[in-house]
Amino acid sequence: MFHKNIKLIIAGLIIATGIWQFTEGEIGNGIFLLLLSLIFVFLYFKNEFILLAFLKLRKQDFAGAQKWLTYIKNPQTALVTKQQGYFEYLHGLMLSQTNIMQAEKHFKKAIALGLSMDTDLAIAKLNLAGVAMTRRRKLEATNLLNEAKRLDKQGLLKDQIKMMKDQMKKI
Repeated sequence: MFHKNIKLIIAGLIIATGIWQFTEGEIGNGIFLLLLSLIFVFLYFKNEFILLAFLKLRKQDFAGAQKWLTYIKNPQTALVTKQQGYFEYLHGLMLSQTNIMQAEKHFKKAIALGLSMDTDLAIAKLNLAGVAMTRRRKLEATNLLNEAKRLDKQGLLKDQIKMMKDQMKKI
């Protein structure tokens, strides 16, 4: 919605107004404005369109997620580095359903930019291992699977990793 720097400026103005309200004796207004500024600080670190795209992906609505991601016009300037990683990660997830070779490019870029959650990084590496396996690069696929297994601390991807290792034995 707003550029990342504009969000910080808005938050600063709201904080300044809140402090002014404290000096005027309007404590309730000041507290409300300080809490309101937290929304803009939160949205600086978590882009609202990426959050909405994640919600659409949870419902398996790929068209809706793509719609929300198209609202981000220039991700290099509009997003923080981690958000750019998740922008590429979401594109990779959506393309992995149709065009695995294009998805590989997005997953590699997402890993290079950085993902904050280990599970997301494990999913990206698991998808890259699948691409490497389809291209008959067994050593690369094995390394990526081992990294994905190491990153999957909750065991959410245990079944997929086991299945891919079984398929790799057939190659």
